[in-house]
Amino acid sequence: MHIAHKIFVCSVTTLLAAATALAQSMPNGGAAPQQPSMPRQPSNPSMSSPGSSPGTATTSQQFGDQSFVAKAIAGGEAEVQLGQLAQQKSQSDDVKQFAQKMVSDHTQMGEKWFKPVAKQIGASVPKGPDKKEKKEIAKLQTLSGQDFDTEYIQAMLKDHRQDLKDFQDEAQATQDPSVKQVAQQGANIIQQHLQLIEQVAKNHNVPVEGEQKKASM
Repeated sequence: MHIAHKIFVCSVTTLLAAATALAQSMPNGGAAPQQPSMPRQPSNPSMSSPGSSPGTATTSQQFGDQSFVAKAIAGGEAEVQLGQLAQQKSQSDDVKQFAQKMVSDHTQMGEKWFKPVAKQIGASVPKGPDKKEKKEIAKLQTLSGQDFDTEYIQAMLKDHRQDLKDFQDEAQATQDPSVKQVAQQGANIIQQHLQLIEQVAKNHNVPVEGEQKKASM
């Protein structure tokens, strides 16, 4: 029994030595391999959307909402400045009345609707009309009498048709309830403006879109 016990001890010692040598020859000393950790994406504050946690990417639609609101504010500023100019330079009562409505409605839309929404969604607030609108204002400043009325009416027809389409498209596309509300309400106001300026255009023999198409046929 004493000899057998020695043989057993030697065998266990040999097995342990072999196992230790094998473990040392394996990567990480035989420990279970760890899953690779994914690198953390660096957060970018400029890509964060309003109300989201830092590092949350702004979606293309959120960028679209911000662009729409900023453009609506700039366009409204242009309508106000053009309306003020028309009140000074036009000799026609209907043009002046329309211009006064532009000043009143677009001031209210900008101050009470779009600027609060811009702050809410993180949109930049432009300080005035864009370059194209400034160019139109400068052109009208050089005109007077019927020439002014005709140019102003044509500008209002063009602007309100485009604005109506932009507002309706945004109301359909946006997922933001606040943006959707001002887009829908704005579209309703612009539709009213368009109907008014079309009537003013008829009073001054300025062709509206439908009449232009008929004349070209």
